Amino acid sequence: MCFSAEVSFTAAAILLPAGVAAVQRAYKTDRRYIPIASLPVLFGLQQALEGAVWTSAGNQDMVAQFSLAYMFFSWLAWPVWTPFSVYFLEPARRRPLFVILAILGGILGGTQYFPYFVHENWLVTKFLGRAISYGSKELFDFIIGRPATYMLYVSFVIGPLLLSSHSNIRIFGLLVFSVLIVTYIFFAYAYISVFCFGGGIMSLYLVWMIFSGGGAQSPGAARPL
Repeated sequence: MCFSAEVSFTAAAILLPAGVAAVQRAYKTDRRYIPIASLPVLFGLQQALEGAVWTSAGNQDMVAQFSLAYMFFSWLAWPVWTPFSVYFLEPARRRPLFVILAILGGILGGTQYFPYFVHENWLVTKFLGRAISYGSKELFDFIIGRPATYMLYVSFVIGPLLLSSHSNIRIFGLLVFSVLIVTYIFFAYAYISVFCFGGGIMSLYLVWMIFSGGGAQSPGAARPL
């Protein structure tokens, strides 16, 4: 994130094995939790990509490629995977809500992300001392404006967590929301990087949840997705 390549790679080195362990635990206990348990893995991959952005400084082509891969998680993975993950935990009557949120999140993320392949100058990565800023033009800037775009984005990323019928998932949503507030107040100059890093650190709560029994049944009682 906005510190150094070492910080990003260290975060990845923690999140990836912890997430894999949580997925394995969920597979053995309650498979409905596999998607939500995989969030630390996805955050770990994103942090590894940001570490690659750091180490590519000076090679603009490599910076652009790794930045594009990093933004895939920011624009597409989070607004789709988050409601998708909660979907499997909800009773049947509530599942359509999370399907709708995942679809709308995919539409928002796709319309923001795919124009980067057409307009190369829309995604600009800047190294600001001990920070990375992913500045960009966004398609919705010309339609509803950036504040409204980010409000929609937050509703698709954090909203499903807060709307969950499971208290542990709502707690995770509150943790991510607290990261959003801190990012907005103190790190607006590198908000994408900081928010994703903070979300990754908070996803370790999900690992604790899975292993503490707060999100899974006893071993040997695995439930299908």
